[in-house]
Amino acid sequence: MEDEWSRWGLDLHVHLRTGAGHGLRAGLEHALRDAVRSGRLSSGTRLPSSRALARDLGLARGTVTQALDQLVAEGYLESKPRSGIRVAPQPTAPPAETAPPSHATLRPVRGVDLRSGSPDLAAFPRREWLAATRHVMQTAPNTAFGYREPTGAIELRQALAEYLGRARGVSTTPDHIVVCAGYAHALRLVCQVLRHHGGSAGALAFEDPTEPRHPALVEQLGHRARRLPVDRDGLIVEGLTDESAVVVTPAHQYPLGVTLSPARRVELVSWARRTGAYIVEDDYDGEFRYDRQPVGALQGMAPDRVVYAGTASKTIAPGLRLAWLALPSGLLAALREVTRWDESSVSVIDQLVLARLVRTGELDRHVRRCRARYRRRRDLLGEAVTRRLPHGRLSGIAAGLHAVLRLPAGSDHEAALLAHLAGRGIHVEGISPFYHRPERSPLAVVIGYATPAEHAYGSALDALVDALRERMPATGPQPRSGCGM
Repeated sequence: MEDEWSRWGLDLHVHLRTGAGHGLRAGLEHALRDAVRSGRLSSGTRLPSSRALARDLGLARGTVTQALDQLVAEGYLESKPRSGIRVAPQPTAPPAETAPPSHATLRPVRGVDLRSGSPDLAAFPRREWLAATRHVMQTAPNTAFGYREPTGAIELRQALAEYLGRARGVSTTPDHIVVCAGYAHALRLVCQVLRHHGGSAGALAFEDPTEPRHPALVEQLGHRARRLPVDRDGLIVEGLTDESAVVVTPAHQYPLGVTLSPARRVELVSWARRTGAYIVEDDYDGEFRYDRQPVGALQGMAPDRVVYAGTASKTIAPGLRLAWLALPSGLLAALREVTRWDESSVSVIDQLVLARLVRTGELDRHVRRCRARYRRRRDLLGEAVTRRLPHGRLSGIAAGLHAVLRLPAGSDHEAALLAHLAGRGIHVEGISPFYHRPERSPLAVVIGYATPAEHAYGSALDALVDALRERMPATGPQPRSGCGM
C-alpha cells in the first residue's frame, strides 16, 4: 500500500510509509503531517470523516481515528463540534532573503508606479472580452479545443493579417504569421529560425540604448549581440557590417522615443538586401501616435527582408502573453521546422477571443479610446514639466506610452535621484540601464505615463514633480543635447 488516492471530494495524494518500524497508523500520521507542513493541505481545509477516509484508504477506522487524534493533539488539526476535523492555522514562516530587484522586475510595487512597459491595466476591455469569450464558447466547434497548428489558430492568423495590413501597413498573409506567447518567445523563435536558416548562430545587432533583457536573451541562445548607437534619426545604419539580423524599434525607439527617419529606413533596407541579412521590427506600441497618423510599419517597404513583431501587451494587457510574428517567405521553411518542437503555445480560447475582437472592430475601438486617454496624460505631463520643471526637457512624446525627462546639470546623479524618489514611494526608471555602457548615459529618467489608473494619474504626476523639484537646481543650464535626446 505504497500510494493511495483518497476520493473524498478533494483529491489528495497520500504516501503511506510502512515497514522498517512504521505501522499503518504511523504511516498515515506522517503522510498527513507532511501534507500540512508542505501546504498541500492548507489551513481551514476540512478533512473527511474517519469512516470515509478509512474506506478510501482501505484502513481500519480505528487506525484512522487514532492517527487523526494524534495530529489534533500535535496542533496540525483541530476538531470542533458539528464542524468536523479541519487543518489548524499554521505559523507563518519568515520571509526568505531575496536578491535585490533587477531592472527586469517590473511589477508589483507600492506607491506611485510610473515605470514604462505597461498600459493602464484598469482600461482592460472586460465587457468586450467577456462578450467575445461567451461568443467563442457558444459557437466554437468541439474540434477547436484539440491540438492546433503550432503556428497558431488560423482564425487569429487570418484576422491579424487583415488588421496589420489595414492598421499598420504590413504586407503579409495568414501563412506567414505565427502566434507567440509574448515578445520574448517571439524573439527566441526568431533566433532559432535564423540559426536553422543560416546553419550557424550569427550576430544580432541592437539599438543602443535598448531594453537590456533582449540582447541578454539573444546571447543566452548562442548568438552574439552587438549594440549600435541611436541619434535623432534613429539607428545609425552605417555601423552595421556582417550581422545576420538587426533588431529595431522604428516607429518609436525604445526608450528614447525617436522615429527612424525615411532616409534611414531606405539605408537599412538597402543594407539588408545587399548583405542577405534580416531586419526584426519590434512594433511594440506603433498604434499610439498622437500628433499625426501612426507611422507605417517598416515591413511594408521590404516584406522579403523584415520580420515584423507585434504584441497585445501595450494595446490590451501584458498578462495575455499574446504576440505575433509576420515572417518573410524565405524563412517559412525554417519556421515550420522550429515550431515542430516548440511548446510555448497560447491558449486557443484567448486566440479565438482576440480574433473575435479584431473581426468585430472592438479592438480598433479600444485602441482609439486608449489613444485619447494616453494623449491627455502625455499633455498633462508636458504641461507640468514646462510649468514646474523649466530646466528639464521631455523627449519621445510624439507617440507611445512613456517619455524621457532629461535633467539639468546640478541635479542629483541617477542613483541618488532614484533613491530619493523611491523613498517617497515614487517609482520611475533611470536611463542608464538601457545603455551598453551606463556610465556614458545622460542624466535622465524614463516616465511611463500610461501605467497608473485614470483616477490616480493626477496625484501621481504631482508627487513626481514635487519630488523632482526637491533635487533639481532652482536655476541652471538647460540639459545638453545628446544623441536621440
